[in-house]
Amino acid sequence: MLAAAARGLCKAWAAPSGARLSAWQPQMVPFRGSHWQTSLLALRASLPMRAQPKKKKKVDLKREQAQKDRMKKKIRKLEKAASEMIPIEDFITPLKYSDSNRVRSLPPLSFEETERRVLLLKKWGLFKQKQDQAEKKAIQTLVEAQQEALKELRLESEELYQAAIRRDEGLFPFERDGPSYTPPLPGYDPPEGKCIDITKVYTQ
Repeated sequence: MLAAAARGLCKAWAAPSGARLSAWQPQMVPFRGSHWQTSLLALRASLPMRAQPKKKKKVDLKREQAQKDRMKKKIRKLEKAASEMIPIEDFITPLKYSDSNRVRSLPPLSFEETERRVLLLKKWGLFKQKQDQAEKKAIQTLVEAQQEALKELRLESEELYQAAIRRDEGLFPFERDGPSYTPPLPGYDPPEGKCIDITKVYTQ
């Protein structure tokens, strides 16, 4: 094998200059199981030798120990102190609102305005009473008609009867509004106003 390499070297020197340069270039020789195998005239380098060595970081032992000591001190401080509960101020009524002497100053109503409101309440109560009686009578009539229809439907088909008495999940939500003392003013454009955030921030 060494003799063959020597003969190849002699042929390379004996060849012209262009052929001589090409002979010194590394040529890959097919070798089963390794793609790093080169010719005998080329330098061999394994994969770890081609990587640049990593620089080791200088470790300051005093600084690292001081950091560990600070962390231990914080842990001991947290273990000694009891967990502080953050108050929920939304559920606490301020003392200024609990004062019994605090009375809203409203202008006194005239006699005519008082009588008008009393008469209005009586009329409103009579109207609601008649409305309630009419609603109850209509509901009772509808329930009786419904029960009669269900009896006739059950005689015809049990399957249709079971489908008819099934609960309807689309009936709710139900919303209903009533009158108030101060109805909305027509054409009133309310101001947007300002919001000042006074929420307290607690840090532990």
